[in-house]
Amino acid sequence: MKFRVLHHDHCFDGFASAAVFSRFFIEKIRPDAEIGYAGLAHKPNQLLIEEELFQGEENAIVDFKYSPSSRLTWWFDHHQSAFLSAADENHFYSEKSPTKFYDPNYKSCTKFIADTATAKYGFDQSKLTELIYWADVIDGAQYKDARTGVELNEPALRLMLVIEASRDEALMARIIRMMQTDSLSQIMEDPQVDQAFRPLFERHLLMIDYIRQAARLEGGVVYFDLSTLDAEGYSKFIPYYLFPECVYSVGLSLSSSRSKVSVGFNPWSPRPRRHNLASICERYNGGGHAVVCAISYRPDQIDLARETAQSIASELRS
Repeated sequence: MKFRVLHHDHCFDGFASAAVFSRFFIEKIRPDAEIGYAGLAHKPNQLLIEEELFQGEENAIVDFKYSPSSRLTWWFDHHQSAFLSAADENHFYSEKSPTKFYDPNYKSCTKFIADTATAKYGFDQSKLTELIYWADVIDGAQYKDARTGVELNEPALRLMLVIEASRDEALMARIIRMMQTDSLSQIMEDPQVDQAFRPLFERHLLMIDYIRQAARLEGGVVYFDLSTLDAEGYSKFIPYYLFPECVYSVGLSLSSSRSKVSVGFNPWSPRPRRHNLASICERYNGGGHAVVCAISYRPDQIDLARETAQSIASELRS
């Protein structure tokens, strides 16, 4: 049976969610399943998840928005902004599917999947303890300090960099498969992964310098515009590493596929969070979590994206 798992792309939690779900599905549901993977990215003014993406006899979405498609058989998500429309949300709650699950209280979708599969299907998650732990730390920004999240000394954090910054689709699928059986150290020792990591780490160090030069701290908010640089996929913890006294960060970047506004709360902030960032981003058709979110525009809408970023930065300063 051909099964397809659609997951949040270029995201450690998205990859780990796909890995944990796949192992659960093979062990407890369909041992004969041939599983393929495809990454999903947030798009400007997105109204639906394209029907042609559901290429399996059965299909799952993990760590990404809901689809009312009749071809979607499994769904797990934990984002506040989990639905593309009110109609999609109504569909989820009215359908009451036994294989579609939503809980925004979880810091990571990976742990949500593991706990749900354990409770409902008797899945043994103990063999994936390391992966589940790091997905929860990374997606919940539960590092002891910003230095840990930026200097990338742990294998999990080095793998996070590869996942977030590499555009090698074959390598991405390979990583998801390795996550199901190998330790994170073993994955980083894989020659293909190591070869991808080295130039990406050099680029990561450049991003630290770029943000240091571009960023300005005002009223507790770090604002920076990287739209003239190749900065897609920079670490969201760099602003807090450089400006530990800040409360929020607002960044602007540009790639061939989108203009992106990234908004975050400093997990180590000396002051408490006073805003739900997902609710702010939802006003601009973006979304995410209360502590981190993003908005996507078309590449040719960079001026509108910049206006949005500056407006949000101003709101957070107030």
